[in-house]
Amino acid sequence: MKTIKIFTFGIVLATMLMSATEVQAQDLMARQAPIDTRLRAVDSVAIKRLLKVESMENPSGDLYQSWANEFVNYNQSLPAEYRIDLRDFHMPCESRVVNSHYGYRRQFGRNHYGTDIKVYVGDTIRAAFSGKVRVVQDQGRRKGYGKYIIIRHANGLETTYGHLSKQLVRENQVVKAGDVIGLGGNTGFSTGPHLHFETRLLGEKINPEKLFSFEAGDVRGDYYVWRRNGRSQLMAAHDVSNMPAVEEKAEESREFQQQKMAERSSRARVYKVRSGDTLSKIAKKYGLTVDRLCRLNNISKNKALKPGQILKCS
Repeated sequence: MKTIKIFTFGIVLATMLMSATEVQAQDLMARQAPIDTRLRAVDSVAIKRLLKVESMENPSGDLYQSWANEFVNYNQSLPAEYRIDLRDFHMPCESRVVNSHYGYRRQFGRNHYGTDIKVYVGDTIRAAFSGKVRVVQDQGRRKGYGKYIIIRHANGLETTYGHLSKQLVRENQVVKAGDVIGLGGNTGFSTGPHLHFETRLLGEKINPEKLFSFEAGDVRGDYYVWRRNGRSQLMAAHDVSNMPAVEEKAEESREFQQQKMAERSSRARVYKVRSGDTLSKIAKKYGLTVDRLCRLNNISKNKALKPGQILKCS
C-alpha cells in the first residue's frame, strides 16, 4: 500500500513539473514574440475612439497653427495642395432652394463669399461636418453676418453659418455632423430670412457650390483636392488612393501632372449610388454599357453596389 502511494505521488509530481515547464515555455515564447503580435491583444476599438476624441479636441491641428474665438485672417502660408474629405457631409438645413450664389454682386458692388439658402425664421440649422465650434458671435443689427457661428472641421474646412435668429452651441463645443447648432433668421445685413453658408480653408474662400449640390442635398464628390495654383478638382475616393506620386514619373513636372489630372477631372462625371440602383440602370442613365461602366470603376458585373458609393461615369 505504501509503495502504491509513493508511486502515485511520483506521477502527480511529474505531471506538475511538466505543466510548470510548459507554462514557463509559453511565457518565454510570449516574451520573445514580435511586438506587433502582442499588440493585437490591445483593444483597437478603444484606441480608435481615443484618437477620434483627440482629433475633435483639436481638429486639423496639423494645418492650423492657432485657435481663437473670433473671426481671424490667418497669417500663415497655404499648402500647395490639400485634400478635403467631403464624405461626412450633412446638409445644414432642410431647404434645397438657393437664393444667391457665390461671386460678385453687381447690385451691392462687392463680392459674396458664400451661398445663401432659403430658410424661414426658426428653421433648424445643423453642422455640415463633425468638428469644434470656434466662434459664436453677434455682429449686431443690420451689420455683417448678424448672429453667426464658425466651426472648424477635421477635414481642414471651416464653415460659417450667418444671419441666425438663435445660436444653440457655445464656443469650444465639439459637435457631430448633423447636430443642431442654431435656428434660421434674418439678423445682420440681410434682405430676408436665409442661411448664409461659407466654406474656407485657412481663411481662403472656396465656393460651396463647387463642393456640394444644395439642390440634391449631397456632395459632388468624395474629395475636393484644393490646389494653390487654382487647378482644384473633385475626386472619387478610389482615385485619391490611386493618385501616383510625383516621384513615379520623374520625366514629368509636378505642374504638368496636375494639369493632366485637372483636365481629366473636368471631363469626368461621377454618380453617387442610391438605394435600389443597379449597374444597368446607372449605365443607361449615362449612355454607357455595363461593361464600360465596370471598366471605368475597376469592378465586376457581380459587384454589389452600396448606397453612397461614388462611380465614375466618363
